[in-house]
Amino acid sequence: MPESGVERQLPTDEARDLLRLVRDIAQREIAPRAAEEEEAGRFPRDTFALLSSSGLLGLPYDSEFGGGDQPYEVYLQVLEELAAARLTVGLGVSVHSLACHALANFGTKEQRSEHLPDMLAGGLLGAYCLSEPASGSDAASLRTKAVREGGDWVLDGTKAWITHGGVADFYTVLARSGGEGARGITAYLVPGDAEGLSAAAPEKKMGMKGSPTAQIHFDGVRIPDARRIGDEGQGFQIALAALDSGRLGIAACAIGVAQAALDAAIEYAKGRSQFGRPIADFQGLRFMLADMATQIEAGRALYLSAARLRDAGLPFSKQAAMAKLLCTDAAMKVTTDAVQVFGGYGYTADFPVERYMREAKVLQIVEGTNQIQRMVIARHLAGPETR
Repeated sequence: MPESGVERQLPTDEARDLLRLVRDIAQREIAPRAAEEEEAGRFPRDTFALLSSSGLLGLPYDSEFGGGDQPYEVYLQVLEELAAARLTVGLGVSVHSLACHALANFGTKEQRSEHLPDMLAGGLLGAYCLSEPASGSDAASLRTKAVREGGDWVLDGTKAWITHGGVADFYTVLARSGGEGARGITAYLVPGDAEGLSAAAPEKKMGMKGSPTAQIHFDGVRIPDARRIGDEGQGFQIALAALDSGRLGIAACAIGVAQAALDAAIEYAKGRSQFGRPIADFQGLRFMLADMATQIEAGRALYLSAARLRDAGLPFSKQAAMAKLLCTDAAMKVTTDAVQVFGGYGYTADFPVERYMREAKVLQIVEGTNQIQRMVIARHLAGPETR
């Protein structure tokens, strides 16, 4: 868990009270069970129910529909705290928020009134269905089809790498309703119990074993047009808008994991003695800790800066890609260094740093690999690639 000395940049007393609540839940309900449940591959559905009843699953959304009216600057710091306690939980909240984004920002007033209260504060948990077996970063080439039949849509195809696949109550699905390319994609809100929807066995992953990641199959899934989000053909625009915000969520989660690793490394270095004194006295290790802390502070400052742009209604796509890139690379480096601080003990499951290192790796991949983030940043700097 992040140490109490971590300075938080919170704009209001309400936000400070909120973070105290989150820290209490994280320290009391999440962190003590994290290692055991991850090793056993147990999904913490009860934890998400608790977060929902505590008003923590809809923080950045409108209170009119059950949200928390919190700026992204605050919401992301909540994610960091949750991810430091258990990445499965922090990342799960980020994915749920991503799944709510399309309806909250592009849905009609009637759609939002009907669905958002349960999605934000009614105990439901969401998943986001964009990637497919043959289209990850190249989302515009997706093949899942949506065919109009009267007042309904019929969905057929397979989505891949879906966090909460098989346990989600609803899926925000991007499917091809028209021609080729980005303009032929539409967004839909699909119930988790829809007839014809099924989940494959969860992927066997090196980390985050408690968070199910699975393919989702759509076999003639029929949904009414009232569950179409936005205009026909607007889905790719909706997806890109959600990903910018989702990348900030991943950045905050990465800093949470890195902070947890640093805290563990500091505690261990102070208590472990070699050659008659704590290893924290040795300059080589002290410099390593200093570098780890600096990377964390830099990453936190960058994701908060991007969040403030978003909160002000200013463009933040470039800064979101930068934050995702810097924070997740930092998390990988910091967690690897934390294992090194522990020496041989760091390579065992008796201490948490090996789990942090395994978990950090996926953060360099999800929401667009870090190579994709570099492409996004470069396009902002130098324009699109010439062909």
